[in-house]
Amino acid sequence: MNESAAEILREYGPFPGAERVNGVTFDGAKVWFASDDKLNAVDPASGALVRSIEVAAHAGTAFDGQHLFQIAEDRIQKIDPDTGEVLATIPAPGGGSDSGLAWAEGTLWVGQYRSKKIHQVDPETGAILRTIESNRFVTGVTWVEGELWHATWEGDEADVRRVDPESGEVMERLTMPAGVGVSGLESDGADRFFCGGGGTGKVRAVRRPRRGV
Repeated sequence: MNESAAEILREYGPFPGAERVNGVTFDGAKVWFASDDKLNAVDPASGALVRSIEVAAHAGTAFDGQHLFQIAEDRIQKIDPDTGEVLATIPAPGGGSDSGLAWAEGTLWVGQYRSKKIHQVDPETGAILRTIESNRFVTGVTWVEGELWHATWEGDEADVRRVDPESGEVMERLTMPAGVGVSGLESDGADRFFCGGGGTGKVRAVRRPRRGV
């Protein structure tokens, strides 16, 4: 297993009216983060908060190329990012104990914090298609270039780790500085992860290591 210190490239926030960062996603242009009663969009170049949608936003956030998905208590909401309208809801697999959320391969991937699991879920029905076990509390989840990464956060210790999507075995770890937690996690599809900072109200950009580079 490769293990290294996480390289924090930039910090965004905290932002007025957004005391927490729960889930994080990226729509190709803007970073979105959940802050309890709002989804907020940040321009990653300027760091400015450019938009907010009033919607329940308690945990993970995802983007499928067209719609936002947001965990709200025991359900997952499908949201039109242009209007903010909730188009559909499905039950969340953890019934309220869900954490991270990601979109990949036409399905949703849902982290279970204390259960230390990641469920692949049918986005139409909420049915669990498969489950991956972790050995740490799971916060954010993301897929990038066929790699499954998830964040962990226990006490003062947090990391971002690449795991084998079949076995759950840890392949690589990026250790965050002591006291720096990771709530949500999303990749920009290239060399950055966007990491939610929980109660600090910050989002951090962390370098994603590239194999063979």
